[in-house]
Amino acid sequence: MFFLLLKGWGFLAHRLTVRTPKRNAFVDITRLVQDFVSVSGFIDCTVSIFCPHTTCAVTINENSDPDVVSDALNFFSAMVPKNSGFSHSEGNSDAHIKTMLFGNSVSVFVEGGKLLLGTWQAIYLAEFDGPRERQIWLKITK
Repeated sequence: MFFLLLKGWGFLAHRLTVRTPKRNAFVDITRLVQDFVSVSGFIDCTVSIFCPHTTCAVTINENSDPDVVSDALNFFSAMVPKNSGFSHSEGNSDAHIKTMLFGNSVSVFVEGGKLLLGTWQAIYLAEFDGPRERQIWLKITK
């Protein structure tokens, strides 16, 4: 775990390592983000979640019904199939395109030391070229 605390400057940074289980997967990282917020000492702030990779993304969506995640993965795999005759020589153009559709960062408000997510929401690392060990960078700002 890496923490950078400069309280006088009003921010705290952290890097998470997340192992993804398969080529296409949504990994719920909500608890990891909340744990970081909880130990930070910041009560009312914003946490930014950034993925520094080009074949996986960060998104917020439903965590109640696992069919939502399954449906999303199936939809995007059909929308951008792996073998679509792409020119990119590594064979993972579909992963790059899916990442562009999702985006590399989200920000979440924190109030009273708790993430302000909707009742059914979770923060996901969206993997499109796994399994891999991925980094997620977190930054709290006041």
